[in-house]
Amino acid sequence: MAAATAAAAAATAGAEPRARTRWARLRRDKVLLLMMLPGVLYFGVFQYLAQLGNIIAFKDYVPFVGIKDSAWVGFQQFSTLFADPDFWHAVRNTFELALIQLVFYFPVPLALAMFLFSLTRNRVRKLVVSFVYLPHFISWVVVVGLFVQVLGPSGMVNSLLTHDSHHVVVNVFRDPAWFKPMMLIELIWKDCGWGTIIFLAALYQVDDALYEAASLDGAGWARRTWHVTLPSIRPVIVLLLILRVGDILSVGFDQVMQQRDTFTPAAAEVIDTYVYNHGVGNGQFSVAAVAGLLKGLVAMVLVIGANKIAHKLGEQGVYQ
Repeated sequence: MAAATAAAAAATAGAEPRARTRWARLRRDKVLLLMMLPGVLYFGVFQYLAQLGNIIAFKDYVPFVGIKDSAWVGFQQFSTLFADPDFWHAVRNTFELALIQLVFYFPVPLALAMFLFSLTRNRVRKLVVSFVYLPHFISWVVVVGLFVQVLGPSGMVNSLLTHDSHHVVVNVFRDPAWFKPMMLIELIWKDCGWGTIIFLAALYQVDDALYEAASLDGAGWARRTWHVTLPSIRPVIVLLLILRVGDILSVGFDQVMQQRDTFTPAAAEVIDTYVYNHGVGNGQFSVAAVAGLLKGLVAMVLVIGANKIAHKLGEQGVYQ
């Protein structure tokens, strides 16, 4: 009995300092917590609370009636979606675009960062970084407009190739076969600078002694890159790859919408534009909600799978 009383007293005495320590940490970090509050509210309201709206995927949702009074239809909207050939066409387009972006876009920032890191002149490196980083802040409306001004029917390339305004030599925006290559080129031009900054920051953290030791052993540029650079920044590469895989089905709603009609919907329809056109455009909100819900579930499976692969490779991944 005495031992139990002593243990309880010790536990109470231990809990009080822990509570005081927790309160002290809150007071110490109150400024940081207040700065974090808008971000937490944003994600809570617009990312998590909004998920409750997916309930209309199981209803025959009518906006004038409201979510509460719309009739429950179970999985009927799923059957409607799966029977729509346009949906499967959008799915195929989305996965093809995602694969192209993953294979051809993801390595570009890494290669550019390694090239810039190898430059000995700091001024040139800063100039190139600023030049490739600036397009990240330009909206997709402007980016697509710039490419149309260069490669469109009345663009700069046609003006250089012919003086006849009625004769069009190059017009990639009217050729559906050019949709996916143009999506990739525009993405690289706009966003490769953003990824380059992150990889470059990781490269600066590599210990110079490792390069010196490799050079003393006779390793050239290729062997130093393979045995020193890439293993040293592998955690960052894996982290960005997982984040990319999680967002892989969002192949660029703004970018696609700007040029969907010029390339024709048959070539440029993806899941996001399918959801928008069937939900907002045609009033099929429940069917569009099913498509969005399935996209979110697939993305979640991809993130979990990529994270488990990262763990098997000995990396931390996004979470433990």
